[in-house]
Amino acid sequence: VQLQASGGGLVQAGGSLRLSCAASGRTLSGYFMAWFRQAPEKERECVSRISWSGSRVYYSDSAKGRFTISRDTAKNTVYLQMNSLKPEDTAVYYCAASDVYATSPAVYKYWGQGTQVTVSS
Repeated sequence: VQLQASGGGLVQAGGSLRLSCAASGRTLSGYFMAWFRQAPEKERECVSRISWSGSRVYYSDSAKGRFTISRDTAKNTVYLQMNSLKPEDTAVYYCAASDVYATSPAVYKYWGQGTQVTVSS
C-alpha cells in the first residue's frame, strides 16, 4: 500500500484545512486508518483514527470537537477536516494504515510522506 498525504499549508489561527490521504496499490478495506502528527522535538501522536467500515472512530483530546476524520471507500481516500486551528496544531501530519486498531505508531505498517501544517497566531 502506498499512501499519499496532501492538503497541508499555512493558515491563520481559527482557520481550517482538509488533509487527504490517497491510497494506491490495494484497497484499504480491512485496514484501520489514522492521522498522526509530529511537532519538532515532540513524539509522534495519534490525532485520529477510523476503521474502514467507519464504525470505530477515535480522536485525541486535542482534536475532539475540532477535527473530523472520514473516508471515501470509492476513492480509497481518508480525510481529516481540521477546524478552529490553533498554533499548537503546527506539525507534520502523517496518514498511516494498520491492521490493528491502535494508537501506537509502532503498529502501523504503511505511512504517507507527511504534509506540513503551520498555524500562525
